[in-house]
Amino acid sequence: MRRAASVLTAVFAALLATLLIVPAAQAAGWPVVQSGDKGADVTTVQHLLTARGYSTTADGDFGPSTVSSVRGFQSANGLSADGAVGPASWPKLIVTVSNGSNGSAVKALQVQLNKYGGGLTVDGAFGAGTEAKVRAFQQSKGLSPVDGIAGPATWEALLSGSGSGSGGGSGTLTHAQAAAQFNAAGIGWVSSGNCSDRTRSTCTSFDGLRATTANGAVALKQAVGGCTLTITGGTETGHASGTYSHGNGYKLDFQRVACLTSHITGTFTHTGTRSDGAALYTAPSGNIYADEGSHWDVTFVG
Repeated sequence: MRRAASVLTAVFAALLATLLIVPAAQAAGWPVVQSGDKGADVTTVQHLLTARGYSTTADGDFGPSTVSSVRGFQSANGLSADGAVGPASWPKLIVTVSNGSNGSAVKALQVQLNKYGGGLTVDGAFGAGTEAKVRAFQQSKGLSPVDGIAGPATWEALLSGSGSGSGGGSGTLTHAQAAAQFNAAGIGWVSSGNCSDRTRSTCTSFDGLRATTANGAVALKQAVGGCTLTITGGTETGHASGTYSHGNGYKLDFQRVACLTSHITGTFTHTGTRSDGAALYTAPSGNIYADEGSHWDVTFVG
């Protein structure tokens, strides 16, 4: 009897350990996004906070106002109000959305899908295009069911990754990879030196371009439709330095044509003037468009 009791005790302990381990493994998929962070996951947090009734500017920058909104949300939901969005906060913050949904939660979803090359306009309207991207993502990650509905499992899969190797996330591309992506999207590029060597200022190079920057350019092309989109500057030397710079793969220059200018000024919010006099327009995704006269200097922060 003692031996049987010992066996039962051991089995019960093993079962209990398994039950305790599973939630921890699941929780590990959620990222921690906090003060000082920038990018698509921050923009996602900001859109979701707005969807939950905590109006937050979706600028992709986790600053004091975002920390304040997060703390307010956490307090209202019985969470530790530390101002950081982690495994405990995400499940309460996400919103299940599907075809026909509208609003900030859909914008958050579209921002995430664009990390994986979705190329969606972040408009908050969950239509056939967004559903198709959700289904494709679910299929690629082996999720079940592949139903086009962004529920907890899909949100966790989106947030746990940084994007695909060739079309999303924080990885970088070779010139050939980016050029192929732009060619497929109908985006052209020119250089005064007719070259792609990033060590020469007269070239237009995509070597070291962030995948999310390439995705942002494709999304812009899809948004402007038949408007001609031509890149005139990439990662080549000769541009201003800084974290969010051409050299670090965050920026592209686009030839200034009337239809592109009309789209930018008519769609995005005028957010001031840069120190050099360039007018600034900021998209809901956090991307910044600077009018430099002969071209648009675009910073893709997602």
